[in-house]
Formats: sequence, structure tokens, C-alpha cells
Amino acid sequence: MKRARVVIVDDHLMLRRGIAQILGENPAIEVVGEAAGGPDLMQLLRNAAVDVVLLDIALNDRDGFDVLKQMRGEFPRIAALMLSTYPESQFGVRALKSGAAGYLNKGCSPEQLYDAIAKAAAGHLYVTPELAERLALGVRADTPASPLDSLSNREMQVLKLLASGHTVGDIARELSLSVNTISTYRARLFEKLAIKNPMELVSFAARHQLVTL
Repeated sequence: MKRARVVIVDDHLMLRRGIAQILGENPAIEVVGEAAGGPDLMQLLRNAAVDVVLLDIALNDRDGFDVLKQMRGEFPRIAALMLSTYPESQFGVRALKSGAAGYLNKGCSPEQLYDAIAKAAAGHLYVTPELAERLALGVRADTPASPLDSLSNREMQVLKLLASGHTVGDIARELSLSVNTISTYRARLFEKLAIKNPMELVSFAARHQLVTL
């Protein structure tokens, strides 16, 4: 049986090595590379045969969803599984809408990880019962959506950075955008989330498990 060829993308070396060790215990999986961020991943994908990419959301150089977009544009046939500490309730649906084959919390069991990789390598989606229920509720007109569902990936990224204490200038430099652009994103967040001041923004992010107070 052909083994699923996997690349692990995480900016923490110890986490990458830990995941690689877990995957190494499954004879149906072969770890063909590791990457600390987007540039390393793209270089690796151009030089190796890969079936599945395990992609963290919070990377030092770029947001994981930005990396996913670039990867999908250049390598649309390679499946991506988003793997993160953030709750599935907030990012699971967003991951699928962005083109990922599934979403996994880093606290998942090895068996869940193996199952997700097998499904993704076979060209299928990996959807947990909880995420399936959320998707089903999302199509019901009488079910209010989460306020976060109205945010774009970039707005979500700015929200997390603002709630973590970054200034508008800090975020502009980190994302290579203008201060005016970040200020516009900030204003949109306040409007969409009905937030009046920075303290309310931090409180909102904490309630939705996007930051820890």
C-alpha cells in the first residue's frame, strides 16, 4: 500500500519533531519534510512529492491561512490539514472554506491525526462530528451565525494581533501593510463585532478562546 507523504509546518522545532515521531509510528505515513514557515514549505513542495501538508495557523513569518492560499494556488492537488491550538469551533469552518481538507486541534489523539491524513491523502475531507454539526447549523436560516463568521481571514488575523497587545504600527510592520490599512481593518472589527473600545476587543477575543488573559 502506498504511504501518505506528509510535510509538517510549524514554527516550533520541538512540536515538529514531536508530531514527526507520532507519525513515524504509523507505517502508512512517511514524513518527507519539515518547514518552519511559508517560504520553507513552498521550496520543499517544489522539490519533493507530497500528499498532505500539516499546517499550523500561527506562524512567525505569515498567517497559516495566507500560506494555505499560496499553496492552493501553486499546488492545488496537495491536501492541507490545518493543525492548531485554536478551538475547532472558531477555525474549523473557516479552514474548510479556505480550501483545507480538514482542521485538527493539537490536542487530538494520534488516531484522529492518522485518520485525517488518510482521508486527506485519498482526496476526501476530514470532518469531526462537532464540525459537521456546526456546518449543518450554518445552513439553517433561523440559526444565528457566530460573529467571527463574518470576518475575513485578514480581519481575523488583525483581531488576534490586536487582542494580543500589538499596536496598529506593530501589525502594519508584521503584515507589510500600511498603518492606514490596519486602521481600516480595526475599524471594521469594531463595527462588525459591535465593540466600542480596545478592552472590549480583548474581552471578546478571550471569550472566544483566541487569546489567553
